[in-house]
Amino acid sequence: MGLFSAALTKSALKKAIKKRYITINGIAATTATFIQGGERISLYIPEETTASKTLIFPLKVLFEDDYLAIIHKPGGILVSGNSFKTIANALTQNLSPSTLPDATKPQPVHRLDYATTGILLAGKTSSSIRALNKMFEDKKVAKTYYAVTIGTMDVEGEISTTIDDKPSYSMYTVITSAPSKRFGTLNLVQLDPKTGRRHQLRKHLSSIGNPILGDKEYGTASLILNGKGMYLHAYSLQFVHPFTKKEIILRDDFPERFKKLFPIDTFIK
Repeated sequence: MGLFSAALTKSALKKAIKKRYITINGIAATTATFIQGGERISLYIPEETTASKTLIFPLKVLFEDDYLAIIHKPGGILVSGNSFKTIANALTQNLSPSTLPDATKPQPVHRLDYATTGILLAGKTSSSIRALNKMFEDKKVAKTYYAVTIGTMDVEGEISTTIDDKPSYSMYTVITSAPSKRFGTLNLVQLDPKTGRRHQLRKHLSSIGNPILGDKEYGTASLILNGKGMYLHAYSLQFVHPFTKKEIILRDDFPERFKKLFPIDTFIK
């Protein structure tokens, strides 16, 4: 990991090897190559060619400086991946170029599910992307979510159901509840994940019998809500800026569909 400053993560190194960008003594390396010591290891990444088409997708920018940016992610779009329509591909057109020497293509440093809305953090320089990734690994970024769940719940609790054989922890607090003819009870719930497993909040809430409204993957088949999206919103991020050392606390306003169910402004300031 420390050999090349251009390789940001272990996965980036694996991709570089797969694409034959890394050579050892002039021979393309593989994941099976064994290092004896004293070899000449080189990394060559060809310049990116201009894409034949450009994604036009306006994003709401909540905060931006030369190092990082925080944006609102709408529902119904991937953060990154092989698809053309992703947040990652839309960042360049929505953000101002960094003026710093190690400026690079803006890159999201964490994920939100396809149907999840809310606040998303991206790095704009190589050093910032590395620093933000490390902060997430070290759990130095506090994330708060809100969801609408189905069914009667305790006022607060901790969910520790194992996910993919890994320890996983989420804290929840029920802010308010309302009766529903179709769903029995709907709850506005604050969620504070302490680990970052894939689909953690959705799986945890489903495991205690309170799936998120609109969750087609982990919800109850007879209670699926079509056409309204999933009611999971990444509301806030709190962390110390890795370069300016200022505390950043940002919130992303609730989608209108939440406000139609609950008087949000009465409970959350």
